[in-house]
Amino acid sequence: MNDTAIDHAAAIDYAAVFQSLPGMVALLTAELRYADANEEYLRVGGRKREQVVGRHLFEVFPDNPNDPGASGVRNLEASLRRVLATGERDAMALQRYDVEDPGRPGEWDERYWSPVNAPVFGPDGSVVLVVHRVEEVTELIRARGSRGPGEPGSRTRVLEAELYTRARELQEVNERLRQAHAREREVALALQEAMLPARRQVGHHHAAVRYRPAVGSLNVCGDWYDLVDLVGGDRIGVSVGDVVGHGLEAAGVMGQLRSALSAASRVAEGPAEALNVLGRYAHVVDGAESATVVTTFIDFDRQTITYSSAGHPPPALVHPGGRVEFLDRATDPPLDAPPDPGPRPQECAAYDHGATLVLYTDGLVERRHEDIDTGLNRLAEALSRHRNDDPESLADSVLLELLPPGGATDDTALVVVRL
Repeated sequence: MNDTAIDHAAAIDYAAVFQSLPGMVALLTAELRYADANEEYLRVGGRKREQVVGRHLFEVFPDNPNDPGASGVRNLEASLRRVLATGERDAMALQRYDVEDPGRPGEWDERYWSPVNAPVFGPDGSVVLVVHRVEEVTELIRARGSRGPGEPGSRTRVLEAELYTRARELQEVNERLRQAHAREREVALALQEAMLPARRQVGHHHAAVRYRPAVGSLNVCGDWYDLVDLVGGDRIGVSVGDVVGHGLEAAGVMGQLRSALSAASRVAEGPAEALNVLGRYAHVVDGAESATVVTTFIDFDRQTITYSSAGHPPPALVHPGGRVEFLDRATDPPLDAPPDPGPRPQECAAYDHGATLVLYTDGLVERRHEDIDTGLNRLAEALSRHRNDDPESLADSVLLELLPPGGATDDTALVVVRL
């Protein structure tokens, strides 16, 4: 973009643009109160600005109490809550949502609307506002339905009624699907909880482990961690991974890869060899496409960490003085990316007593419209600031500071080991 274009963009009055939009648009807070509404929204809704801004949506536009089958509030609230929970746009089916005539209290006008709701993200990646755009089609239906029986418009009226009925049926089917997915999500989370216990003890070494599922999303159960005893001295293996997918399928793939890496680590000479074995295994596991993993072998006698990564974010080594070193010198493509897997890279890093090793998945550091380095810097700052905390407290502090207040839109796994 050239300087002239930047100057022009800076000079645009976006508040005036919002008010001049030709369609009906309102901005709602996370509490479903009006933050603003454009002129067209107020005109069609028959309300003044002071009757809307700051008030709850359904206080301004409640359901018609004279219609026992009214469902406008229920359907609209469900859509808005989905947007707030998932951070995804939601287009609703055609809705009948009657509006009380402001000039005639107690009298309600039959109205038909086609709403679309979209998220507005804050700096931390959470949904701070919802754009509620509405297209009214009431006049079109009335105009076409005003023709008498036998006239061409009567056939159109029948088709419109059929369309409205089918739209409502489709919405009910979608709701049943959401409930089915929610049940699957609960089962998958229970399965993952069984495979990923909340506390891990490996030999006489304790690691703080955390798993946070995505909030309001079906894409859960792909992240995992593993800690194993290694033969030959005071050594343990620590790994984290991420399987693309969701629900029971992802949980199943995660379990297979985790078990395979756990077994391979116990007999491999180093993490690179363990990932070589796991990569070959991933080629025959349906659903393991693009899975990532990083594994580290910690030797407490020699005070070294040997590591290898298959497309995964780098582990963080927090030195006692506060310097954070990302172990990124042995990174290779994801597990099944090479058609004929060759030897993977492996590197070694030294540490002093009192250092901390932190492994995590991308849900901790990645945000929409943000460079990954920004997330890594945010993580490094938090780790350095809390480096003297015990592992359990450090894990809690990192999650509190890095995950959005309303929860992340991606799974997050975290492992903290004091060295």
